[in-house]
Amino acid sequence: MGDWMEKLDQAGALQDLPPALQTALFLGGMVLLPALLVCLTGFTRIIIVLSFVRRAVTAQDIPPNMVLIGLSIFLTWFVMGTTLEEIGAKAVTPFLDGKMKATKAVETATESLRKFMIRQTRRQDLALFLHLGRVAAPETPEDVPLRILVPAFVISELKTAFIMGFCIYLPFLLVDLVVASILTSMGMVMMPPVMISAPFKILLFVVADGWHLVARSLGSSFG
Repeated sequence: MGDWMEKLDQAGALQDLPPALQTALFLGGMVLLPALLVCLTGFTRIIIVLSFVRRAVTAQDIPPNMVLIGLSIFLTWFVMGTTLEEIGAKAVTPFLDGKMKATKAVETATESLRKFMIRQTRRQDLALFLHLGRVAAPETPEDVPLRILVPAFVISELKTAFIMGFCIYLPFLLVDLVVASILTSMGMVMMPPVMISAPFKILLFVVADGWHLVARSLGSSFG
């Protein structure tokens, strides 16, 4: 990525475009921001784990989707604080001060994100896409192409999120089993266990200070 960005910078292609076309390209790039948020940060892991929590508690639409998404965004901001500060200091601030060109700023920001993704990516996932892409094993992590790193990072995040979700589900599954056994022993086989277990799940989650535990687990999982 760095090679073609450097060539583009040397050619001055962006600066030579009409202002209207530059604005159109900027607005078009804004469309990619949601995909970048999901695929290049810890947002995927966080939102999946929080969704698992809501399903495990059997709270249906409580908390609402807007609350979960907002909390996920701010938790992502928290866990990626160091990376975002590095991007701001090395890429955004020099670009705004006119000391760095846009292409060089994008390349610098990409390298900061690359370091974060490398730390969270499993070796076997990285090896999978290196094999599928028929790319030779890089000598250093910095040499991994983004087209290999990004999908490997995403499936690593998915696996981590599902492992955490499974651990969250287990205690609530035990509550369902206990309630179902009690109802069966009482001959109330027609009574849906969920109607009885839901209040106990919520009570268990509140007594255990569940949101505190989930936030702590998510924060430490990125360490």
